[in-house]
Amino acid sequence: MMYLNESIEKYLNDSAACIPAPGGGSVSALIGALASAMASMSIHFTVGKQGFEQNTGRLKELLKECEKSREVLTALIQEDVDVYNEVDKTLRMSKITSDEKKFRLESMRRATIFAMMVPLKTAMTCLYVLKLTGELAEITNPNLISEVGVAAILADAGFQCGKINVDINLSHLNNRVIIQKVRNEMHQAEKTAKVYFNEIYKIVQKKLWGEKQAL
Repeated sequence: MMYLNESIEKYLNDSAACIPAPGGGSVSALIGALASAMASMSIHFTVGKQGFEQNTGRLKELLKECEKSREVLTALIQEDVDVYNEVDKTLRMSKITSDEKKFRLESMRRATIFAMMVPLKTAMTCLYVLKLTGELAEITNPNLISEVGVAAILADAGFQCGKINVDINLSHLNNRVIIQKVRNEMHQAEKTAKVYFNEIYKIVQKKLWGEKQAL
């Protein structure tokens, strides 16, 4: 099933159904794609508007990065479905003889590593969108500050959702080197995400409320 050619209703129904995929990994990428879309929207309503001319060049650069990120995350919506279906296939492999058991175990290991790499890419792309949103919070049209806030919230959620899908795949691996390396990477990324999000949230609230914020 190629969900990018289907309706949102079809995707939601299948996400809710008793079928292997789409699941949490695919949904994580969808959340991230929506985050980048909101970031792009804030730029489109700023570029060419009176009073924002001094940032036009940088905003166009940021728009390119947001659009690239959205393309990556949109592709990951389907890619996660595909890699999980491969995991599901390995689970249904025959395991009667010793050779079959060995082949199945090795196939599961490979499929699980591939399945882990997709949400890892999702999480890191969402982190990048969050970084871009931090700059946008400062220079985009303040009339779009709520969209910037939504972009930040979704990008942070996409990161956290991607991370937990990395965790579930790591928990099924027996390779301590890979587990430790990826967990360390995600731990550092999570700390960075918190810094980005907290900074953006403060800017958004200040622009929403101004002097009224003290109330």
